[in-house]
Amino acid sequence: MSQFWLYLNLGLKHVLDWNAYDHILFFIALVASYTFTSWKKMLWLVTIFTLGHTLALFLSTYEIVMVDTAWVEFLIPVSIMITAIYNILTASNKEKSNNPTLLYFTTAFFGIIHGLGFSTYFKMLSSGFSSKIFPLLEFALGIECAQAMVVLCVLILAFITQNFFRVSKRDWVLIVSAIVVGIVLPILRENFNAI
Repeated sequence: MSQFWLYLNLGLKHVLDWNAYDHILFFIALVASYTFTSWKKMLWLVTIFTLGHTLALFLSTYEIVMVDTAWVEFLIPVSIMITAIYNILTASNKEKSNNPTLLYFTTAFFGIIHGLGFSTYFKMLSSGFSSKIFPLLEFALGIECAQAMVVLCVLILAFITQNFFRVSKRDWVLIVSAIVVGIVLPILRENFNAI
């Protein structure tokens, strides 16, 4: 049972770590244009991201996929930037996408990229176990819970901003996405220079 809490807690901290806030920024950008009425779609997005993240950890832990860490560290802010820019370009649209399959696919792909970014550390942590499946699933559960917390916070802030301060949904999406872009740009530049 202590192993369960260890890896669950590790998954929670992986997402909620203020020193490595890429997951938080990604989910802020991903759900900035949604409201509580879209909770099912957002739950799917969170879960699909977690599945992609877990798949990447699985493939990396069992050395099926090996990637250059510098490229992964560059692609993580790229995924955040693409998501935020997409929001900016579509902020005025009433319907975000008529093709939810594309949204789910890109979310899974971005989950894989983010998972590969953590794979080296996870391999080191799970190296003492003969079977890495249970630590991987426990870690994934922690990630899923933490991402749901981030999404809930964004939705609450969106609700307060749009209903009490009367900021339009379009302006909310533009402001939040622009802030995310502003935070990610220096990270993107730094990681590009490290390639």
